[in-house]
Amino acid sequence: QVQLVESGGGLVQPGGSLRLSCAASGFTFDDYAIGWFRQAPGKEREGVSCISSSDGSTYYRDSVKGRFTISRDNTKNTVYLQMNSLKAEDTAVYYCAAGSDVVAGYRQNEFQYWGQGTQVTVSS
Repeated sequence: QVQLVESGGGLVQPGGSLRLSCAASGFTFDDYAIGWFRQAPGKEREGVSCISSSDGSTYYRDSVKGRFTISRDNTKNTVYLQMNSLKAEDTAVYYCAAGSDVVAGYRQNEFQYWGQGTQVTVSS
């Protein structure tokens, strides 16, 4: 069956770094764009970043540009989100998702499969 498993979350101080991983199985990974979304307490889930299936093009929301980097390793069916210079406002549950026909990269309804999420807490 389809699985997306996030890992790498945790507690980090402001200014610190984390690398999230999203390991996929049960579908043709190369054919799917992979996105990262996050949901903070009391807020709606929002798109953070996305990487395409074809040419590796990427999307980042404005608030993470220059701090986060998304990458994928198709040999390992895994997508990574390197998060640097973390801020308190990055605190959220981070989800990865897979979509076969993604256009915008931040629209949740373009993604068919979702992981269970990993908690990222940025606090001193």
